[in-house]
Amino acid sequence: MKIKLIVVGKTKKNELIKLINEYLKRINFYVKFSIIEIPSFKSKKINEKELKKIEGENILKYIEKNEVLFLMDENGKSFNSVNFSKFIENKIQLNKNLTFAIGGSFGFSNEVYKKSNQIISMSKMTFSHQVARLFFVEQLYRAFTIINNHPYHNY
Repeated sequence: MKIKLIVVGKTKKNELIKLINEYLKRINFYVKFSIIEIPSFKSKKINEKELKKIEGENILKYIEKNEVLFLMDENGKSFNSVNFSKFIENKIQLNKNLTFAIGGSFGFSNEVYKKSNQIISMSKMTFSHQVARLFFVEQLYRAFTIINNHPYHNY
């Protein structure tokens, strides 16, 4: 089983890259995990709908048939850390590859929403996409430590 995170745009801040890579390494202790960066196509010549369509097509290129797709969106279902760990544990038992996606500035295209299995919210607040990536990988790592009774969650 594998888990991947698909994100739109690059993480540019070195401090964030270091932290994300640290959690990437930690998560890989528990499960094969990777991050795929999709190019962002911001341009004054492309309107919001066209941008979501282009980004959506690029996201869908990385979704395989045996994967379950979850979209990170402020309007999705909220979890606390313990419930998110239970959610991950239940999904692992399906023995399917899990893919999470963080969209671009305007969210996801309708095609991506149709392909998704569930929408999850990290918060009702809006975060930069770079920070959202860090928050997601930290929470995924935290979920695995909770599942495996590691004390990280209570530090």
